[in-house]
Amino acid sequence: GYGSFTRNTQLDVSTATEPCITLSEALETYVTQKGAGKSKTFHAAAQRACSYLVNACGAKTLPEYTRADALRYRDYLIARGLVGSSVGRVISSIRAVFNFAISEYALDLKNPFVGMYFDKSAGVSKRLPIPIDDIRKVQHLCKTIDDDLRWLVALISDTGMRLAEGAGLLKSDIILDADIPFLSVMGHPWRALKTSGSRRSVPLVNASLWAARRLLESFPDSPYAFPRYNRKETTNANSASAALNKWLHQYVPEGRTMHSFRHSMRDRLRAVECPSDVIDQIGGWATEGVGQGYGEGYSLKVCEKWMSLVAQK
Repeated sequence: GYGSFTRNTQLDVSTATEPCITLSEALETYVTQKGAGKSKTFHAAAQRACSYLVNACGAKTLPEYTRADALRYRDYLIARGLVGSSVGRVISSIRAVFNFAISEYALDLKNPFVGMYFDKSAGVSKRLPIPIDDIRKVQHLCKTIDDDLRWLVALISDTGMRLAEGAGLLKSDIILDADIPFLSVMGHPWRALKTSGSRRSVPLVNASLWAARRLLESFPDSPYAFPRYNRKETTNANSASAALNKWLHQYVPEGRTMHSFRHSMRDRLRAVECPSDVIDQIGGWATEGVGQGYGEGYSLKVCEKWMSLVAQK
């Protein structure tokens, strides 16, 4: 009718010649086209980035989002308490959604999320290791209490693995009948790895070897090393983190968490003068420098040599 005609003539000039792609349409296009075969975390990251934008600036068509909106979005993320690296990941996601829609629909607009400054170190507290005496005390307690939660603590304490890497292990990832017992850390449908460099073999020594043996003796009806954290489609690392940190806090200095074992392992390897690229391989850290990505990396024997030195300290 006449009423709808007058409404349509009042469209903003900038959108009259552009297809009116809304943020939700841009998101839908992005996850449908780019998300095929990608992990659930890819979809979740894109959806989270868009819902943050709606919360900060409202739901609009893409041409209606301005640079001022982008800056408001950044400030909203920081106000939510996200640390610098997380702000960066969210902004990368929203930028990618916009870039894809601009390209896909040939939109004549500049992506407002390009080239934004934010403090990458914001909110990142100094990562504190756990002193070796406390590590030994905790390992002794793990052997005394001797249950699956303590096996996970012990496993991480002498491997420096990420908590999710340990919680999502299969029993078949634990290799004890080799010359050098080791963990095979690989991606699984229920627990992806953080980076491509995270796939690795980690020698088992001391407390981690004890824990690995206990795990293979337990839960005969489950393929998982830790069935309690793998009851649904994805490993529940958050639940593991909450339970283990609550217990750990009683025995380690303030501010230390399960993740502190990871920082401790880096320090312990440095203390025995382990080469930095071997340290990176053992921990699945991204290696700095050109050319490190080539070749097979160090043998299990080389890694085990350094891990054994650490275990003796």
